[in-house]
Amino acid sequence: MRSWIADPDSYVVVATEGAAIIGVGAITSSGEITLNYVSPDARFRGVSKAILKQLEARALELGNNTCALTSTETARRFYLSAGYVPFGPPEPGIGKGSSYRMVKQLFPSAKAV
Repeated sequence: MRSWIADPDSYVVVATEGAAIIGVGAITSSGEITLNYVSPDARFRGVSKAILKQLEARALELGNNTCALTSTETARRFYLSAGYVPFGPPEPGIGKGSSYRMVKQLFPSAKAV
């Protein structure tokens, strides 16, 4: 975790509830989402979706028009519902199923005048 935070090519988001960290996400300056983790106690409360939105917003700020990631089988449905599409065939995993490369086209939101 320290190396992600210290890496100048990485942007890290932390979700908190009170004093507790309940989620963390990371993205590279090239738009590669490298982490989107939520504590099991905070699942299904919108935390992962909020982290993902912050990471995508950062990607746009950095000049990227796409985000890419590698998803587990468990998270694949979540990313599909968030607008990500498969990019290439599934890659066999060791012990926990396949991993899936996914990509999403980003569009800047309209700014109020």
